[in-house]
Amino acid sequence: MPVTPLDDHSQERRPIFYPVVIATVLLTIIGMIGGYLLSERESRKSRDPQPGATSDQASADASAAPALLPVEGACPDQTQKMAHSASAGGVGELSQVLRITTDRGSVVWICQDEAGNLFYHANRGGTEAKWEEGVTALFIPNVRREPDGSYEGTAPQDGTVFSVTPERLLIRKSSGAETVQSAVGN
Repeated sequence: MPVTPLDDHSQERRPIFYPVVIATVLLTIIGMIGGYLLSERESRKSRDPQPGATSDQASADASAAPALLPVEGACPDQTQKMAHSASAGGVGELSQVLRITTDRGSVVWICQDEAGNLFYHANRGGTEAKWEEGVTALFIPNVRREPDGSYEGTAPQDGTVFSVTPERLLIRKSSGAETVQSAVGN
């Protein structure tokens, strides 16, 4: 007796090519979107300096805290005292960023506190001479480092601007008159 195979394929075969192509395209799109979102998340993490901070907080913190500059030891005791007064708001110990002696005998210090704030302090005759604020000495908080590398502060008493570089001290009165004192061997 001839054996006939069981024929349970009596239904008509449906083509599966199109559903497979559509599913493959959809899965590819979903995978690309997921990969893009993960890479953006990792990119944000690497730009965010503080774990858990949002990018808005990180950029606000970055603009609020100045970068610390290289320093060369502690600033004079008189400068430390002036910076820690209530009006100046110095934080921690002040370190010397720049020190010049001018051709007129004044010594100028640019000092930085532990928070990165800059201060100007000058005294006729240096640390060994008499320190009398407003007479032989001048202290200025809120000094800025300019793009050209100079340090600039404005005296609150009369608006005179003091600009310091390793080569000179430039004094610009509010009237516009300027005086330049050259730096001599330190």
